[in-house]
Amino acid sequence: MRKFLLLCACILLSVSAAVTAFAGDGSWDRVKKEGKLGIGLDDSFPPMGYRQADGKLVGFDIDAAEEVGKRLGIKIEWQPTAWAGVIHSLNAGKFDCIWNGMTITEERAKEVAFTKPYIMDGQIAIVNFKDKRFKGLKDLKNYKAGTQKGSSGLEAVKKLGSAPTELKEYEDYPKALLDLEAGRIEVVVVDNVTGRDMIAKRPGKFRILPGMISKEPFGVAFRKNDKDLREKVQQTLDKMVKDGTMTKISRKWFAEDITNPKKF
Repeated sequence: MRKFLLLCACILLSVSAAVTAFAGDGSWDRVKKEGKLGIGLDDSFPPMGYRQADGKLVGFDIDAAEEVGKRLGIKIEWQPTAWAGVIHSLNAGKFDCIWNGMTITEERAKEVAFTKPYIMDGQIAIVNFKDKRFKGLKDLKNYKAGTQKGSSGLEAVKKLGSAPTELKEYEDYPKALLDLEAGRIEVVVVDNVTGRDMIAKRPGKFRILPGMISKEPFGVAFRKNDKDLREKVQQTLDKMVKDGTMTKISRKWFAEDITNPKKF
């Protein structure tokens, strides 16, 4: 009898372990039950996510996330937060994910779980539209450059074949572009999506040198334990890439498709 009871106990433990293994972590079930997905972002990052003059939140990430919410049958709840502490806020449970043009890095991947890249961003070089000296990145010689203080542009400049004779650091990119237009510098190193957005708003003033100095993939960040939720969003994004929805959103904001994984 003891052996029989012991055998039954072992079987029950095995079944319980198997059920637990396939039960998932409950993160998607929680969001589905609540009917909303909380997303943290810096709402001043055009064209990924920013406020219009009337206060409406718009941008590439806004359109993409809202479409995911529509397909999953849940509401998207945007939660603006200070970018410096956005990962801490995520892990503290203030929202469910970060969807805001966040570059996937090894350092960040230690703290959060990223989706696959949904955009391949990178650092580019912008010159004055009328400046004919530079046709490509290899032509950058004896030039003064500028970029934003604390940005990835500082590291990108080091990857150029020829170092600038002078590198100015600005509080923001618009100030760098003002100096570029005035001829005080000759090149601005900036991330692709931001640079293209600024150029589009001032046609005929600047142009982008062909090619990228570096590549920086964007991903949606989740808490490490929320594997079910991350996978659900990933599956939806994959479908949006396959059916052309991501291409459509990309062309709306960038006038080209920068969401095709085959081109990453």
